Amino acid sequence: MPTNFRFMTLLFVLAVVVFTAGFGLQQTPSTPAPAPRTASTPSAQSSDKPQEKTVQESNDASAAALRAQIKGHEQEPASKVFKNVKFMTDAPAGRFLNIMNMGYSRALGVKCDYCHDEADYSSDVKRPKRAAREMQVMHHDINTQLGKMQNLQPKSDGQYFINCGTCHRGMIDPTKPLPK
Repeated sequence: MPTNFRFMTLLFVLAVVVFTAGFGLQQTPSTPAPAPRTASTPSAQSSDKPQEKTVQESNDASAAALRAQIKGHEQEPASKVFKNVKFMTDAPAGRFLNIMNMGYSRALGVKCDYCHDEADYSSDVKRPKRAAREMQVMHHDINTQLGKMQNLQPKSDGQYFINCGTCHRGMIDPTKPLPK
């Protein structure tokens, strides 16, 4: 058996094991949502401490700021609107932002600044951004191999079999067990 086939088979088996282990389990956000504020909630009565934003609120604010910067260019290819785009280069810039905000950040349960220098999103200085690019290659390779399998039923859209959330499940470290 060729070594490449064995490697891809191992990757597939790993992906299937991780996917089926997490299939049907409810994902728990990495940061619990704050309790709703009511008149009886002590923090609602005192406003001396500002409420910290949730991970998603922070990401939504960053995405909104970027969306305002690219206004009128949302349908242009991401690689034309943003600097240093290596993957999804032809995706419309607005969709690219949605993928980053609703896909990558949620799959890992992180804020934008985990991977990005928010003063320069094009910078590759942070290790997690470089790691994400390597993971994109692996993700593409696994999906390519899955697409070649004759006995695997594709999704209804016929395209994607795995994504970041398949393994990460809202956590940076995909090897950690799901929270209870």
